[in-house]
Amino acid sequence: MFDLRVEAEGIVKFSGRLDASAAEMAHDKLRALGGPMTADFSELEYISSAGLGLIIEIYKRLVSQGQSFRIVNLTPKVRNIFAYAGLDKFLRIE
Repeated sequence: MFDLRVEAEGIVKFSGRLDASAAEMAHDKLRALGGPMTADFSELEYISSAGLGLIIEIYKRLVSQGQSFRIVNLTPKVRNIFAYAGLDKFLRIE
């Protein structure tokens, strides 16, 4: 199960499993959001390649608009997925 909550000050909390079906729903919710944005992954259990694609799309859109995008509170398992994909080289992960 996946959930996405938009909170104050541009914080977006992701929880559950961000797979292909969840990525479509998340895309619809995130499309309208501007930046700056902080993606809180403290409750995210899993992210698939479709989820990674969504994160890259958000990053590119916000950066092209001159906004910041950062990811915080990654679990070790999710952090490893970002590292294996090489995304930790250009995404701001704290």
